[in-house]
Amino acid sequence: MTCCSMDAESVLALSATSASAGEVRLASHPLGAGLRQVDLSVPDVHCGGCILTIEKALSALAFVRKARVNLTARRVSCVYQEEIEAKATDPSEILAAITLAGYRAHLITSTALETDRIRNQLLLAIGVSGFAAANIMMLSVSVWSGADAATRDMFHWISAMIAAPALVYAGRLFFKSAWNAVKSGRTNMDVPISLAVTLSYAVSLWETVHHGEHVWFDASVSLLFFLLIGRTLDHVMREKARAAINGLVRLTPRGALLIMADGSRRYVAVEEIAVGDEISIAAGERIPLDGMIVSGKSDVDLSIVTGESSPVAVAAGSAVNSGAMNLTGSLVLRATKVARDSLLSEIIGLMEAAEGGRARYRRVADRAAALYSPAVHLLALASFLAWGLLGGDWKQAMLVAVAVLIITCPCALGLAVPVVQVVAAGELFRRGIMVKDGSALERLADADIVAFDKTGTLTMGRPRLVRADAIDGGNSAIACAMAAHSRHPLSQGLVRDIEISYPFAFDRVTEIAGGGLEAWKGADFYRLGNRAFACGTGLTPAGDSPFSEVVLSKNGVDLARFLFDDTLRPGAAEAFRQLAAAGIETLIVSGDRQAVVDNTARALGIGKALGDLAPKQKVEELQRLGAEGYRVLMVGDGINDAPALAAAQVSMAPATASDVGRQAADLIFFNDRLDAVPEAIAVARRSASLIRQNFALAIGYNVLAVPIAIAGLATPLIAAVAMSTSSIIVVTNALRLNAFGRRPGLRSEPLAGGSAEVETT
Repeated sequence: MTCCSMDAESVLALSATSASAGEVRLASHPLGAGLRQVDLSVPDVHCGGCILTIEKALSALAFVRKARVNLTARRVSCVYQEEIEAKATDPSEILAAITLAGYRAHLITSTALETDRIRNQLLLAIGVSGFAAANIMMLSVSVWSGADAATRDMFHWISAMIAAPALVYAGRLFFKSAWNAVKSGRTNMDVPISLAVTLSYAVSLWETVHHGEHVWFDASVSLLFFLLIGRTLDHVMREKARAAINGLVRLTPRGALLIMADGSRRYVAVEEIAVGDEISIAAGERIPLDGMIVSGKSDVDLSIVTGESSPVAVAAGSAVNSGAMNLTGSLVLRATKVARDSLLSEIIGLMEAAEGGRARYRRVADRAAALYSPAVHLLALASFLAWGLLGGDWKQAMLVAVAVLIITCPCALGLAVPVVQVVAAGELFRRGIMVKDGSALERLADADIVAFDKTGTLTMGRPRLVRADAIDGGNSAIACAMAAHSRHPLSQGLVRDIEISYPFAFDRVTEIAGGGLEAWKGADFYRLGNRAFACGTGLTPAGDSPFSEVVLSKNGVDLARFLFDDTLRPGAAEAFRQLAAAGIETLIVSGDRQAVVDNTARALGIGKALGDLAPKQKVEELQRLGAEGYRVLMVGDGINDAPALAAAQVSMAPATASDVGRQAADLIFFNDRLDAVPEAIAVARRSASLIRQNFALAIGYNVLAVPIAIAGLATPLIAAVAMSTSSIIVVTNALRLNAFGRRPGLRSEPLAGGSAEVETT
């Protein structure tokens, strides 16, 4: 029995999204002697029972030679035979076996491995430094309680032996960064940290060797412990923002079924497909590169290009883009671009360029470090020289210099930003908004214009019947009965919105790819779909109509027409009222038809609405706004919005967004209401205010404490206590954000250059 289970529907859903045999083979690497190894992520494993279940399921496959599950990394490594009895094996069965055992499994990338490795290093460093600090402090209590000389020396030596490996292991992250900065002729926050830790340990060791009464091993290790906490919080929130490109890479098919000159088919890597090659694409597969359909009919989800959720009918002669999903029929595609020039590769390139630009955003802590670090070094050096030259006691001069370094160590500054961001993220999460990148709160606080996508963002992406032109109610009932046989969004909207439920039975109902539904009752046949399919009158362009049309016909004669519009997201009107009251400008940037976009803009009172935009054009529009001095918040949901989400100063997406859209966004809101946007802005501005207050508190603490240290009135131990106190003050001030969140009326901080407020109910 497994300790985890999944129902049959979940298993089928997961099986449908599993990688193909060719993709698994391309992701594996050869071991020689006809063996290959593939590494898979299995995120649901959490105990020994899970390990045994998965390993047993894989060992049952005839071609699997070895399977090992790593519980810590939640990964499985599987070695399999490429051929058995001169027949190629199907490695996709490995994923299927894990899925049938009740666990999710998918291919992993090296980028994800690197991210996990750094995070694990930070967490281990926190554990080591925290354990060492606790034990050294217990020994220090014995010394402070009056241990005699021999016992005191023994405790000091034990403390030194505990501190040394802890400092080497936990402090290497700071030491390496500091050394690289010094080699490059510059300084950073890690330089004073490394100096303070190293010198305090060296002075303490000197005192231990010479039977000194006081040592400061506990101060050195505790300092690292506090700083590592802030560094880890910062790293985790930064790395979440890098998941979008990994998601797009996983979305890209690794290969395709190439049709050879003799008619045979061979699975090849997508990079091997040249312009003019023909490939076969089955229903349910994603199109690997841009091309022209040679044969076949199907409905294709083009949301990656237009953002519109309604499938589009395609046939021979239709052009399709990479990343689009083939829904209903088999297609033969002739490649018109190689993989590196296709639309999906272009979107990945746009996102990489946009994230590179976003990475150049100078965070508050980075700006403070540029001024703070040199000042600390100069103060410590001046104190050392002054005490040594004027007093003649170089040992005391070293103790004073170390105390200055410790008391001015940027622990409070290191916590000032991440602790506020974590508290703000918790407050927003309670309101149904998740923050993925800590710096997003700083960028969100500065936003002065909001660009919205339409489908799935301003609207719910769920068609709503707005008009029914039928001769009688019986025709509506027939249409509803036919629509019940389809999962097409317009069919579902028809069933949901027509309140006619008396039964109407057909002899048979067939769904025609790219057309609609065809039903037979006796000698009569009915059709429900687009006008060209239902009435055979040829394709009628949508023109300037903002609505989607569905036609019911009997024996080719038009019986009824149904017009659909999209449903506005709840709270949309209220959100725009609040943004306008705060002086924040708004616009729509959408890939949908201009007529449809204009219709939504009129409903919400938005003055500027741009439609028919490709992903690259959305990015160009945001760049134009940025060049004019605007700080843009982008709110979108689709794969086609991902480059714009990454290119904007800050971005949000609903939880219903595509995987790539969610990964590209900095914030995600889980409820359906759009007033999450002004609410997030309000919390972000309050967070920015608290960050400024924390910096003021940290600097004020230094103004008071540094003269005491320079005067020689603070030992390194007292300096460490003072440093810890400043950190506690900063954390306590950050927690005031929770009190702000409990106010009955949420109000934002004033906009730059104005005093407008955002209120939410």
